[in-house]
Amino acid sequence: MGTMSHRERFLTAVKHGIPDRVPACPCLSNMVPVRRLGIPFWDVYLHNDPPLWRAYLDAIRYYGIDGRMIYGSLDIRTREDNVSRETTTLTKTEERIHTRTVIHTPLGDLSSETIYAADDPPAVVVKLIKNIAEDMPKLRYLYPEYVSYSSEKADAMRKETGEDAVFCLQVGYPGFHNFEGMFDGGLSSAVYAFMEHPDLFEEMRVLQHADAVAKARMMLDYKPDILYLGGSGTLTLSSPEWVREFTLPTLKVITRMAKEAGVPTMLHSCGRSSAFLEMLAAETDLDCINPLEKPPMGDVELKDVKEMYGSRLSLSGNIHTTDVMLRGTAADVDEACRRAIEDAAAGGGFILMTGDQCGRDTPDENIFAFVAAAKKYGKY
Repeated sequence: MGTMSHRERFLTAVKHGIPDRVPACPCLSNMVPVRRLGIPFWDVYLHNDPPLWRAYLDAIRYYGIDGRMIYGSLDIRTREDNVSRETTTLTKTEERIHTRTVIHTPLGDLSSETIYAADDPPAVVVKLIKNIAEDMPKLRYLYPEYVSYSSEKADAMRKETGEDAVFCLQVGYPGFHNFEGMFDGGLSSAVYAFMEHPDLFEEMRVLQHADAVAKARMMLDYKPDILYLGGSGTLTLSSPEWVREFTLPTLKVITRMAKEAGVPTMLHSCGRSSAFLEMLAAETDLDCINPLEKPPMGDVELKDVKEMYGSRLSLSGNIHTTDVMLRGTAADVDEACRRAIEDAAAGGGFILMTGDQCGRDTPDENIFAFVAAAKKYGKY
């Protein structure tokens, strides 16, 4: 077997094949790439200068990892354009920029506020939904009918990515991991609202399901390398019962669509995932899951997951981002990677990955050690 490109190596593993070696993909989705630039984080997140996807490309090329470009997007056109948005700056200091975004709908406004820090990713401090009964009529306008798409931006990004990473289009799905980000007051507010208005949550589920399926249909028409299903904390911010009620129906439909279209699917759900894994393996057509976090962040061990689900799912994980990548030595990284490859690489279908999101101050030598370990121990 000859040497594969980064893209070929990653894609082969996602499809449950045996690449020339185990792909090395530490999760560098935003903090490390932006830190490398030596500029305020708000330049990237607020001003899009440079865009995050380009910062990510620079980082994966610098470290030599097998990348996953998850920032691809289509310009989707809607049937009606009756919603507008405006963002204003409330305060600005040397440490942070505080903005407010107002969404104007025919039935009134929704608003959120975000803090952009100089040295950290942004945080939404005021969220859209303050009262579900009052805000639901406005929220319906956030899920319009889609009629067509333009791929000009995606084409340019895909071309620039080349063989250095798999090119993904990403779609979300319903669940409390999603609702938490919409409700002012976070998860507790969402749960209280659900107890009082289960009918409105079912309406939100139906709206988000239809929205996700419509977007996925256009993405599959475009045929990315991978359809990436983004659901950070799906089970951690919910329960197995609520995942089954709100999330699983959408994943069943989208993964079946992707299978029929010949596009592999990869799902991201950080935190606990054991009960979720069982559902995904038995009841969906999902191809690959990450990051399979180990305790205390998650509840899985690679060896156990490989034995239980390795014949059904490709696996991607799960080097500890804090104990090993951030605080450990290069030798610690080497040993953790060796054990992970030993536990999960046999027979293919494995991507060496970290848990969710390497911290901003992760030492460069540890990221280089991660890639070196995959090359040293990951040959088939």
